Amino acid sequence: MQISPSILSADFANLESELRRISNADWAHVDVMDGHFVPNLTLGLPVVEALAKVSPIPLDCHLMIDDPDRWAPQYAEAGGASVTFHVEAAGNPRDVARSIRGAGARAGMAVKPGTAFAPYEDLLPELDMVLVMTVEPGFGGQSFMADQMPKVAEVREAVRRHGGEVWVQVDGGVSATTIEQCAEAGADVFVAGSAVYGAQDAAQAVDELRDLARRHAH
Repeated sequence: MQISPSILSADFANLESELRRISNADWAHVDVMDGHFVPNLTLGLPVVEALAKVSPIPLDCHLMIDDPDRWAPQYAEAGGASVTFHVEAAGNPRDVARSIRGAGARAGMAVKPGTAFAPYEDLLPELDMVLVMTVEPGFGGQSFMADQMPKVAEVREAVRRHGGEVWVQVDGGVSATTIEQCAEAGADVFVAGSAVYGAQDAAQAVDELRDLARRHAH
């Protein structure tokens, strides 16, 4: 059960110290948005490169961008230990996953709430993680979509059928009140933004979320 706090909810002017606040987390979730694939613009390659040099924990880069075929491997080269692309934006998802792995990172594939997972099940051998979005990607602080839990269960079941170790990540509205449903449905990596960075003690929030997830593990 891994916790990946989203720095989208952190203080962008003090990212190094904000990363230190979550040094007990498993990953730092970095939301890369290009203003095209999603209607928001966050940060890109130079910032990821700078963060990778100072982060006490590995970077989990979530690319909400057009043309991941071109850009995804560059995020791995910039220091992202895990790089997740959106299947809706990829020209050739299989090649994107292979290029991420080829650049030395774990390859993740994300699906938006309206995207079915079944058509992409055959990509599982190329992947290290599947991210089921539990909000519409683009902005932090949105409400959790419980109707995505059957999809989480479907991905977990597909992973079981195919064998191999593929993590199932959820991202969007994950908090102390929603993480149990996610764990019960089969998720094992949890992205939390405001639930961690909005807390008085971010590290304590990370520990509490991990404990809740463990207690409700599928």
